[in-house]
Amino acid sequence: MGKTLAEKILSEKSNSDARAGDIVIARVDVALAQDGTGPLTVQQLRTMGLERVANPKRTVFFLDHAAPSPRWELSNDHIILRSFAKQMGIQLSEIGEGVCHQIIAESYASPGEVIIGADSHTVTAGGLCAFATGMGSTDVAVGLALGKTWFRVPETFKVVVSGAFQKGVYPKDLILHLIGMIGADGATYKSLEFCGETIEGMSMSGRFTLANMAVEAGAKVGLIASDEVTRAYLEWRGRGDAYHPMRPDPDAIYEHVITIDASILEPAIAKPHTVDNTSLVKDLQGMKVEQVFLGSCTNGRLEDLAVAAEIWKGKKRHLETRVIVAPASKEVFLQALAAGYIATFVEFGAVIVPPGCAACVGVHQGVLGDGESCLSTSNRNFQGRMGNPASFIYLASPATAAASALRSEITDPREVL
Repeated sequence: MGKTLAEKILSEKSNSDARAGDIVIARVDVALAQDGTGPLTVQQLRTMGLERVANPKRTVFFLDHAAPSPRWELSNDHIILRSFAKQMGIQLSEIGEGVCHQIIAESYASPGEVIIGADSHTVTAGGLCAFATGMGSTDVAVGLALGKTWFRVPETFKVVVSGAFQKGVYPKDLILHLIGMIGADGATYKSLEFCGETIEGMSMSGRFTLANMAVEAGAKVGLIASDEVTRAYLEWRGRGDAYHPMRPDPDAIYEHVITIDASILEPAIAKPHTVDNTSLVKDLQGMKVEQVFLGSCTNGRLEDLAVAAEIWKGKKRHLETRVIVAPASKEVFLQALAAGYIATFVEFGAVIVPPGCAACVGVHQGVLGDGESCLSTSNRNFQGRMGNPASFIYLASPATAAASALRSEITDPREVL
């Protein structure tokens, strides 16, 4: 009987014949924590008397969620992580380096690896066919110290996507469509395995967007088989020797198969206050937005910034809508600078903030006022996510966000492309 990607990776990492439902102890290749969860991870290590790190060269602490720090309490958390990283030889990603998930994809993740992180969007590395998943700080502390952890091998939903996107439709629209279809808890503790001709032709940036939001349907992991696109990405990153072909077996057993025709999809949007409260952008046309946020681990990559730059080139933002842009990493920032995108954004009237989570986490750099609405390219819109429970968050693609910034209202990007 064949195996899914999740079963294959966990079999290899646990030296066992792992099947859905089994409990396995798997080796951990990469462990991460960020400034929101890392201090508790350190505290738990000390409480358990496990003040050690199994693989410091592949353990990374990130200062990205509140970076630069907006408050002294958070500054003290940064001190804890800097100090512990120095003591243990852990890799430290300082303020301004970027969002943990983007940097893990750029510099650490490889096909077939197991990656754990004290952050739910660790799943992003599934775009590179890594079994990457978020955990609580205590579980990450144990995995970090021992270099292994336990998993219940998830059942798998196979998501088969065919057809070419129409103009103005992107991977973000696809994942919003899927989550709207199955619900925010529709894939709880499942592996979402994306495949089909649309996925095979998709860039790594688009694949990361899909994997990133797998957790928004409750999934344990979102996985895409490694292929020539994966290999080319790793070679571009100077990590071509990390390529490892990983494909599911033809006779793998899936709990459920979902088929989607990408050619009939239209720009999608998630309305407040749940990510599965989806609609078509055209059905919300004309709704006021006071802020547009372009960035995050979902859609802050160069490809995303390029879409916005194309729409904003030579134009000005609507005076009643603020625009915040946060490149996902320092490298993305530099690439956008070299491509002229940053100049376009500044001339358009956008505020450029340092690479990092920025407005997405609601602690700084774009907290909304009472009754205000934001159209964001990020991944969550629960009440209060952007720092104010009296505000409203809509999630959409960079193209929809860019088009909406022109008119100060939700706008179908096909009208401006």
